[in-house]
Formats: sequence, C-alpha cells, structure tokens
Amino acid sequence: MLVLRSLIARLVTTAVTLFGVAVIVFVVIRVVPGNPIAMMLPPGATEADIERLKTLYGLDKSIAEQFAIWLAAVLHGDFGTSISTRQPVLSLVLNRLPATLELSILALLIAVALGLALAVLGTRFRDRKTEAGVDIVNGIGLSVPDFLWGLLLILLFGVLWPVFSISGRVSPRLELPFVSQFYLFESLLRLRFDLTRDLLGHMIMPALALALPLAAIIAQVLKQSLKETVNLDYAVLARTKGYKETRVILAEALPNAVLPTLTLVGVQFTFLIGGTVIIERLFSYEGLGNMAIDAVINRDLPLIQGIVILFAVIFTVVNLAVDMSYALLNPKLRHA
Repeated sequence: MLVLRSLIARLVTTAVTLFGVAVIVFVVIRVVPGNPIAMMLPPGATEADIERLKTLYGLDKSIAEQFAIWLAAVLHGDFGTSISTRQPVLSLVLNRLPATLELSILALLIAVALGLALAVLGTRFRDRKTEAGVDIVNGIGLSVPDFLWGLLLILLFGVLWPVFSISGRVSPRLELPFVSQFYLFESLLRLRFDLTRDLLGHMIMPALALALPLAAIIAQVLKQSLKETVNLDYAVLARTKGYKETRVILAEALPNAVLPTLTLVGVQFTFLIGGTVIIERLFSYEGLGNMAIDAVINRDLPLIQGIVILFAVIFTVVNLAVDMSYALLNPKLRHA
C-alpha cells in the first residue's frame, strides 16, 4: 500500500512537472525575437499572406489562447503540424526517436563498461601509481566536453586512420529491410550482421564521444564507493577465508557499492540523451537532436515544443524508473 501510494505521488509530481515544462517552453519560444511566418514566405509576400498563415497556425491569438488550444489538442494526441515540413509533429518526433535512443543506449553501455573497469582497476591497485593514473584519466575525461571528443575521434578515425564512417546513420547503398526505426536492434533480431556492422561503424564514434565524459563520472563515483566498502567487515571476512582481492572487490564490495552509482547513471543518462543534440549535428546523425537544431534554426514552434516535451517525458520516466529500481535493490528501503 505504501509503495502504491508513493508511486501515485510520483506520477502526480511527474504530471505537474510536464505541465510546468510545457508552459515555460510554450511561452519562451513565443516571446523570443523572430517570426516563423516571415521565414516561410517569399520576399514578395503581402500582409494578407502573412495574416492568412498566422490564422492557419493559430498565431493570431494571445499566448494564453494558443496554449489552451495546443494543450487540448495534445491531450487528444495531436501535437500540431510542423511549420517547416508541413507534417504532423508527433510522427516526425517518433520517427527520429529510435535513432537517438539506440545511440544513447550504446553510449551508456560503453560508459558503464569503461567506468566499471576503471573503478575496479583503481580500487584493486589503490594507493599505487595505477590509481593515480586512473585519476588522471578520469580528470581528462571530465575536463573535455563530448563535442571535442567527437572532433578528436573524427580526426583520428575518420581522417588520419579512416576506420569508421563520420556521417549518417547507415550506408545508403545497403538494402534496408526494416519495419521499424530501431535499425540496430532489428538487424540483430533478423541476424543481418552485415547491417549491424555498418550501423555500428556509423554509431561507434558518436557513441564513444558521448560515453567518455560519463565513463569518467561513473569511474570516479564508483571508485570512491568501492574504496569505502572494501574495508567493511564482510570484505575483511572474505579475505580471511582466502578470497583474492579481485574476487573480494567484484563479489563482495561491488554489489553494495554500485547502488549509489545506479542513481547517478539514471540521471546522467537523461543528460546524455540531451547531449546528443550537438553530437548528432557533428556526425550528421539522423536523430532527434539533429532535428531539434533544424527546428530552432527554422523557428518551427510546434516541432520545438514536441521535441522538448518528449525530452521532458524521457527525463521524468527514467528518473521514476531509477527511483523504483533503487527501492527494489536496496534492502533497507525494500523492507522499510
């Protein structure tokens, strides 16, 4: 009963948060300078043409009236029509979302693997030069932003040593028998490993650019947590039983030390999805972030609103899932 009450409270909080985000985004993008209608019309357009398009997109009404109309439509699943492409916003956003999710998930997996390896390595050889080296690597990873990692990877593996593709999502010469936009997952399910290799060849550099700063954060937090747990009683008892230090870290300390890192990974994952905006543009990756930049450049108000609301939904859903997972994995919270 307590868990259900807590879940309902979180859902209510989530709804209020999404409403607040919708209000802020709706107002801000309409008060900033720039006229989306003027960008749509040719130089010789008349005032009548401008007024006609304003009426068509509802921009002739007050901001409060526009928001009420938009919110009523959203509650019925209609996020409006894109000004620049003349297509439904919801279909445009959902069509690009899988590409961004696949890129973000791949980046998260790389970040967790690298962060875990560095944390275990630094803990296993703590108070030695190896730990100092891990701290230096973490410092570099935290200091360099993802877009600079992207530029460096393009220079190394796209120009000097052309191993990976530097633009696009998949080679246009390949036959694409996909029924969904989740190309990578579907290629694995269909056992089309030729497509999988090509997709990974396009994704590995942007995913790695996104993963490196996150890996440094994970390694730093997890190493500190591991160094605290390896000296607790159960770890000392495991050593007295003859367990090697690596086994003590992996089997005894890691399951308890990983809980604080779980919350960090969940929160950082949402920021990682937001960070795809610049990376997707840099690698010409056909995802939601690339579309967001085009929408801002074209002052496509309905499309901007749809993308921001989707990011807000992902953020709140991931945070809710992380909180529930933390409660399930933490015995103190589970039995409270």
